[in-house]
Amino acid sequence: MTKDTSLYAVGWAQSFPISRGVRAGRRWTRDHLASMEWTRNAPESVDAILLSVSELITNAHVHARSDAQLVITWDSRCLHVSVHDSAPMPPTQQPEDLTTTGGRGLAIVDALADGWATHPQASGKTVTACFVPPGAPKPSHGGDIS
Repeated sequence: MTKDTSLYAVGWAQSFPISRGVRAGRRWTRDHLASMEWTRNAPESVDAILLSVSELITNAHVHARSDAQLVITWDSRCLHVSVHDSAPMPPTQQPEDLTTTGGRGLAIVDALADGWATHPQASGKTVTACFVPPGAPKPSHGGDIS
């Protein structure tokens, strides 16, 4: 039997303004995951993806003071959730501090995603998280999806 080396890819993109981004981003993402049957076949992954979308859009709005451009792509191996904002500085994971109510977004994404990376761009940066469906092999690159 020969190994199938073909690649099936699909994707969507949407911009979410500061005024209505997080809730709308979650809803938009859930609709697209349902169209790919993730909500039926991988409900735990959907919850992790939706929480990560919330955190990444919130980071774009709060820390970059920017609209968030959300791109979801599925390449038959990994669901890539990418959020672009206009701030050039890469995000930093905050030290754990149980006395604050914020600053845990990247730690949450790190805990939920199978890998994530930041990609600097001329007009800001993009943070991309990878989610592998249950039962599929995890990325072999230690979580870094550069």
